[in-house]
Amino acid sequence: MILKLKRTPGLYLVGFMGSGKSTVGRALAKHLGWRFADLDEDIEAREQMPIAQIFDERGEEEFRRVEHEALKRRISDIARGVPWVLAVGGGCFAQPKNHELMTNHGLSLWLDAPLEIIQSRVAHSTHRPLARDPEKFEELYHARRASYEKADYRIEVGLSGSPGAVDSILSLPIF
Repeated sequence: MILKLKRTPGLYLVGFMGSGKSTVGRALAKHLGWRFADLDEDIEAREQMPIAQIFDERGEEEFRRVEHEALKRRISDIARGVPWVLAVGGGCFAQPKNHELMTNHGLSLWLDAPLEIIQSRVAHSTHRPLARDPEKFEELYHARRASYEKADYRIEVGLSGSPGAVDSILSLPIF
């Protein structure tokens, strides 16, 4: 395992909504014997409401504030040497202060799924507030790619789905 990961054992799965971050994260954590958390699930538990409701009632700016605080809580554990695989929301890594936290406390892994795969996965989702308008959804997908490209590693998600992504991560020169 590389030194950075030994010092701050955090693996952050980043990428667009529907790219498989939670599914891949759970499988990866199980394989590594690490803990797993989905940051959106943390937020919903703490706020006692779904992400979509937070967006609708409080707005995206307040959601991003809550998301940053949730990330800081998880990173405090990682900074103490507790190994975590953390799936973060699609916009989390695009926020400069979150990107900096993740960069300083582990490695980021971009799950890069083609738009067509993501569209098929979220087509009937009602719990994703930023997926409600198909045109804006596609614009957001393309706009966020520049942020995801800053990740430490890019993992292509294709026909082999989540199992293939986990295999790709395990073959990285970080372990």
